[in-house]
Amino acid sequence: MTITSQNSAPPAMRLGLAKRGYSGVIQHLDANDINSALPALELESRLIELGFVEGARVEVLHEGVIGRDPIAIRVENVTVAVRRREAMAVVVA
Repeated sequence: MTITSQNSAPPAMRLGLAKRGYSGVIQHLDANDINSALPALELESRLIELGFVEGARVEVLHEGVIGRDPIAIRVENVTVAVRRREAMAVVVA
């Protein structure tokens, strides 16, 4: 008898850690303890304005040459560039 896991959902991770080619769905925003020049509430508001909302599909399209920063991300049908440290506020799975 083989036992298989019923929970096949990918583990949650921060979008700022994702590599080019990653695709997933936004679970929620969490800008607390993020190394950003913006306050947490303002960062979350800006991300929401760019389309980073719960349930949106995301895909990492491109990484910058120096330090892999910034990253180009497709959010649903829109492509935006964000710094990795700001993308750390986006929890995806």
